[in-house]
Amino acid sequence: MKHKNIFVIGAFLLFACNHSSVKAQQATNPVIFADVPDMSIVRVNETYYMSSTTMHMSPGVPIMKSKDLINWKLVNYAYDTLASMDELNLTNGKSTYGRGSWASCIRYHKSTFYVSTFAQTTGKTYIYSTKNIEKGPWKTVSFKPSYHDHTIFFDDDGKVYMITGAGKLKIFELNDDLSDVKPGTERVLIENASTPSGTGGGLPAEGSQLFKVNGKYYLFNISWPRGGMRTVIIHRADKITGPWEGRIALQDMGVAQGGLIDMPNGTWYSYLFRDYGAVGRIPYLVPVKWEDGWPVLGVNGKVPATLDLAANKSLIPGIVNSDEFSRKKSEPALPLVWQWNHNPDNSRWSVTERKGFLRLKTGRIDSSFLLARNSLTQRTIGPVCAGITSLDLSNMKDGDFAGLGLLQKNYGLAGVKINGNSKTIVMINAGTGKPEEVASIPLNQQTIFFKAECNFTDKKDTANFFYSLDGNNWTALGTPLKMAYTIPQFIGYRFALFNYATKNTGGFADFDYFHISDNITMLK
Repeated sequence: MKHKNIFVIGAFLLFACNHSSVKAQQATNPVIFADVPDMSIVRVNETYYMSSTTMHMSPGVPIMKSKDLINWKLVNYAYDTLASMDELNLTNGKSTYGRGSWASCIRYHKSTFYVSTFAQTTGKTYIYSTKNIEKGPWKTVSFKPSYHDHTIFFDDDGKVYMITGAGKLKIFELNDDLSDVKPGTERVLIENASTPSGTGGGLPAEGSQLFKVNGKYYLFNISWPRGGMRTVIIHRADKITGPWEGRIALQDMGVAQGGLIDMPNGTWYSYLFRDYGAVGRIPYLVPVKWEDGWPVLGVNGKVPATLDLAANKSLIPGIVNSDEFSRKKSEPALPLVWQWNHNPDNSRWSVTERKGFLRLKTGRIDSSFLLARNSLTQRTIGPVCAGITSLDLSNMKDGDFAGLGLLQKNYGLAGVKINGNSKTIVMINAGTGKPEEVASIPLNQQTIFFKAECNFTDKKDTANFFYSLDGNNWTALGTPLKMAYTIPQFIGYRFALFNYATKNTGGFADFDYFHISDNITMLK
């Protein structure tokens, strides 16, 4: 019953054809039409590495690689598990939605990569280091407190600094081994970094990223003035201790928060992101010119639609990808495109117990999709995308619920519920914030196919679910899901394969494959 990746190849060819002529010669913004927020980028020779935020997902702090600043692929994560506690494990009714690890900072110093982040959930700051960012291993140090939106900076004087805060920014030195703050070094760096964009409220300047160019220091921050838009602020100083002078660097479409990156040919860009509704926070590149010792962002102050860089390719397979769940012994159990919703229970899933299938096993009773453990996810992508899976129900037990979901606070689910000896296809629509079963159809076979189609064009943010009894003929299921980016989860919508028990433990659901396409007409 498997659908091989013919449609993925077709989608890629169609994508290529549709992006011919001018677009084939130039990159377009957004650079990545998917949830990749809080980017931090470093160049090592002719290769770029980027870290980002996935908060409550596990593994965490994704590392991406590019040769052209446009086309990126996942190559690693900074950690497998941030910590083991109820909030991160989805145990005892607790969760860490919208928290986990936040904005990271990536640096390269003396042949070593450093990736730092912070977590409200644990109250700690983390610094991961490795000589080989694509293969590891990683060394981990952590210390309290959790330093908000910090940046690490290795200065020419041999000292290592950290800048942190919102509005009032502070600076301090780290120990030589980066294991903690050096006592007595903390001081206020800038009393109110929001001043260039106004001090009348809103989001105070945060998201610090520090750079040194031609002997001068440049500190990037984001502010969001009340009644205004997300704004890039840059402060400049001759010494890291100041004094600092600041100015607004960009106010356009809310594209903000990030930093500077140079190419080997001397060209400069600023990497930033934009809140774009339900798909999440999506990366943009903005050209930078230097005038009077200042980086000037944009083209006449605007974010350009096109860039003089290599053309964008499909986000498949670098950012998201289809999976047949067939593994060679030398391959990892799960490709990097997958992340678990919170820490998984590794005893309750397998890709080897049944060859060519992902098996999700129940081990406890759960009350809801958002509190169910071992939901396996990957990003949705824009402007449109679709995900499809095939599910074998043969070993599910009374009370089990399994299927394909779109994960956010206002989620949508297409699945099968087992009630005694009967099976029912259901659609759960939580678009209003309250889950409602809007479809219930009897099922008399052991295999079912589900599909979810997402439309993020111009922030339309709608999704539709379908089911099929044979994998070829599809029937609409339930009602359209109005997707919404909500702060309680603080993350773009994700496809999710799920299975949880509401009455009995010990059952399992087998997923034959997951296919994803950036052209919904290809998945029929």
